[in-house]
Amino acid sequence: MTDPIADMLTRIRNALTVRKETVEIPASNMKKAIAAILLEEGYVSDVKLVEDDYEGKIVITLKYVDGKSVIGGLERVSKPGLRTYSGAKTMPKVLGGYGIAIVSTNKGIMTDKKAKKANVGGEVLCYVY
Repeated sequence: MTDPIADMLTRIRNALTVRKETVEIPASNMKKAIAAILLEEGYVSDVKLVEDDYEGKIVITLKYVDGKSVIGGLERVSKPGLRTYSGAKTMPKVLGGYGIAIVSTNKGIMTDKKAKKANVGGEVLCYVY
């Protein structure tokens, strides 16, 4: 697999399409950080780490309100073939501030708002709205 983050986002998107309650994703440190941000920002209900003999799994419980998903869209921005970077002052706004951009900085993976506050730039991983 060349892009595990895109795979994670696609698994979540597919689970939302068929109205699944949970989705399982192979674990990695970056995926754990992205899942923690989704939980912290209120886009998912719960995130659990299930250990197995291999790498472990992240089980994400999806969140629905009145039968409609809280996540309107997940969009991969920086791809392995074309990396996308942004400075602290030029951080992108998603849906005029209603969505979030998840950014990988030298201080860890964080949202665009936290990166602006910490005055750090980095690689824009994805948009969530």
